[in-house]
Amino acid sequence: MKFAVIGGTGLIGSKVVKKLNAAGHEAVPHAQSTGADVISGQGLDEAVAGADVVVNLTNSPTFDEASPAFFRASMDNLLAAAGKGGVGHFVILSIVGTDRVPELDYYRAKALQEEILAAGPIPYSIVRATQFMEFIDAVLSWTTDGDTVRLPATPIQPIAAADVADAVAEVAAGAPLNGIRNIGGPEVFGLDELGRITLSHKGDGRTVVTDPTAGMFAAVKGDVLTDKDARLAPTHYADWLS
Repeated sequence: MKFAVIGGTGLIGSKVVKKLNAAGHEAVPHAQSTGADVISGQGLDEAVAGADVVVNLTNSPTFDEASPAFFRASMDNLLAAAGKGGVGHFVILSIVGTDRVPELDYYRAKALQEEILAAGPIPYSIVRATQFMEFIDAVLSWTTDGDTVRLPATPIQPIAAADVADAVAEVAAGAPLNGIRNIGGPEVFGLDELGRITLSHKGDGRTVVTDPTAGMFAAVKGDVLTDKDARLAPTHYADWLS
């Protein structure tokens, strides 16, 4: 099968391309750097030409109120190109709980992306993942003040990017779900606890203070970013840290 992986040079996309090609498929990475611009639409017809499956792993450059416009424009342009190219399966990567945190601009934007795909004419699959282990350092940096990191106790179910890529590649190579598959890491931590584990492992002298008002995840109520019924990935956080 031939796959056009849009956003195929990024953290997840590059791994998906490698996984699909190793399985004997033809997966071609496309990105703005290769001439495929999801906002202007330039180069998209060429990128998806001859592809059986489009995997869209592009992401908004910001998490703020500008993110819905990014996903609307990119999805409209990609679906139009895929329709013209006769693509039979369109796959996106989304977030567990994205439809349950309307307080966050970015989560509303990802929910919009899902809605646009589901309403379109192309058979589709949505893979929803929990929070990436690779993003924990960035989360810590958002609320660091000197030697103090303030984090809420929001339940998080971290998953390794390599496991996300495996799941996306598996779904992309299969029949369209015309629905959602949830994937998550094998363990649930409070975000504050996860911060302490991370800093301790790295020998980082910062102190984590539990603060229910701190950072983006303060808007998350309950355990909506976890899913006990998700397909569980194999990589544990301690093993990933090591």
